[in-house]
Amino acid sequence: GVAGCCAKTTTAPLDRVKILLQAHNHHYKHLGVFSTLCAVPKKEGYLGLYKGNGAMMIRIFPYGAIQFMAFDQYKKVIKKQLGISGHVHRLMAGSMAGITAVICTYPLDMVRVRLAFQVKGEHRYMGIIHAFKMIYTKEGGFRGFYRGLMPTVVGMAPYAGFSFFTFGTLKSIGLAQAPNLLGRPSLDNPDVLVLKTHVNLLCGGIAGAIAQTISYPLDVTRRRMQLGAVLPDFEKCLTMVQTLKYVYQQHGIRRGLYRGLSLNYIRCIPSQAVAFTTYELMKQFLHLN
Repeated sequence: GVAGCCAKTTTAPLDRVKILLQAHNHHYKHLGVFSTLCAVPKKEGYLGLYKGNGAMMIRIFPYGAIQFMAFDQYKKVIKKQLGISGHVHRLMAGSMAGITAVICTYPLDMVRVRLAFQVKGEHRYMGIIHAFKMIYTKEGGFRGFYRGLMPTVVGMAPYAGFSFFTFGTLKSIGLAQAPNLLGRPSLDNPDVLVLKTHVNLLCGGIAGAIAQTISYPLDVTRRRMQLGAVLPDFEKCLTMVQTLKYVYQQHGIRRGLYRGLSLNYIRCIPSQAVAFTTYELMKQFLHLN
């Protein structure tokens, strides 16, 4: 949970800009990544860069906790029950952990996106609780909270899978090939080797970059579906396939399906680096090695 909160707070301004660009907010749609980062504080103040971050923290603590815990549990189950080990069980366990965490915390993600998409002076939702009430009453009860779940689950499987897989593989190869150069004894258990902090950050960053590239078009699809009636063209984006087709036909690959990817690298690489590094440090702090 702490790992997730540290990671997301580090990159919250980039997250807000990414949502504004992905869904072509009419105030910022003519701008690029860096010009939007400059324009938001001018229009909405510096706190505008953190809009929706309160809902993000409420969501990310249980999300991070469930994902990391589920990864360790699934890894054990896959190894014991299915007899699968090595790199493949990391990929499978990571995918399953990501899907589990997403399903458990999806309504909070929905509310966070709605709050982050709002621009000062055009507020539809007054806060987290108000957004929950409005979505529940106006968008079909509980079903309203799960718009865009399918592309999220489909996108989360490769994202979380490759994220955990890449980090775990780099960690095990690094400690096996160059233990003295890359590793050090764990603070809570000198018998266990862990990566040095700067190496941890590097491995987490590489893991984030690879995972993000593979799953990004589905992230764009998810955001547009989550925003639903907030967007003028929402009736053309009711299903995952419809949304993918619509974004591709209207904006193409680079300006549609991969719009905001450069920002996502800037956002996701430090986010994953901080997440994995904080997780490893918290494990030592809580004597879990």
